Amino acid sequence: MSFPITRLRRLRKSATIRNMVRETEVNRDDLIMPYFVLPGENICNPIKSMPGNFQLSIDLLVKEVKDLVDRTGIDKILLFGIPAEKDETGEVACQHDAIVPQAIRAIKAEVPQVMIVADVCNCEYTTHGHCGTIVDGDVDNDSTLATLAAQSVTLAKSGADIIAPSDMMDGRVAAIREALDANGFSNTPIMAYSAKYASGFYGPFRDAAESAPQFGDRSTYQMDPANGDEALREVETDLEEGADMVMVKPALSYMDIINRVKSTYNVPVVAYNVSGEFSMVKAAAANGWIDEQRLIKEILTSLKRAGADVIITYHAKEFVLSELEKGNRV
Repeated sequence: MSFPITRLRRLRKSATIRNMVRETEVNRDDLIMPYFVLPGENICNPIKSMPGNFQLSIDLLVKEVKDLVDRTGIDKILLFGIPAEKDETGEVACQHDAIVPQAIRAIKAEVPQVMIVADVCNCEYTTHGHCGTIVDGDVDNDSTLATLAAQSVTLAKSGADIIAPSDMMDGRVAAIREALDANGFSNTPIMAYSAKYASGFYGPFRDAAESAPQFGDRSTYQMDPANGDEALREVETDLEEGADMVMVKPALSYMDIINRVKSTYNVPVVAYNVSGEFSMVKAAAANGWIDEQRLIKEILTSLKRAGADVIITYHAKEFVLSELEKGNRV
């Protein structure tokens, strides 16, 4: 039936009714909070392009993770490392005493209930800032796989709960799965950055991780933002190689991809609400142009509505704190 018999506004007339029929809700279990860790003690370097985020030494990172759990109940984090020294291949990240393995062990010793997702890539660890070994002016796919696999095993041995390769090399999920299984980590899941686009939204992250490429760009290995069908091929390949979860990155301009991946494969889908998306909200809020907390909630809700089961976001902590302060269920 149609109007006037049907009046859709009947189910919007009070907060109680709206809450009752709400289709999509974001809660703390959906969220992963990213952090940047670097060597030293008592270091807290503000990231200018990402207000409220910091490069933290391990001692302060442990305190921050404790605070995250105690105040918000968020118990999932993603770690990125900034090494003391870099090399040509990223092998520095494969060492037992590399910065992220050290951080994982320290966090697990003090906050053992926290689930740690360890990003696997070489861009933070190479002198040239690319995601693998350079041969003839470009990243060599197959030689990079060995470094990624070795890095993954080191992270798993240090206590990482989930391995998350973000490099976009062909075949890296299979190489990592084989290496993990051969070293006794057959139960360690892989969260693959399966549809990672060569995006302009990564700028603030590259400041934070000190990982900007020193020449060229990453368009020969990250995806063309114009392509959607190709994303499904990337996801299918990663699933065939052993990925347990797949990711779409960035998130806001790629909600169609999130929806297509979820609808096509019906596997756990992760959306990465990336640094540039975060920083645009912060910049607009600083100018008084938006209601910041309202917009953050709307963004996260829209990503979940699009099909994301898990959201990596720099807004995670502040979102939950804001909801708790308002007395909302989260």
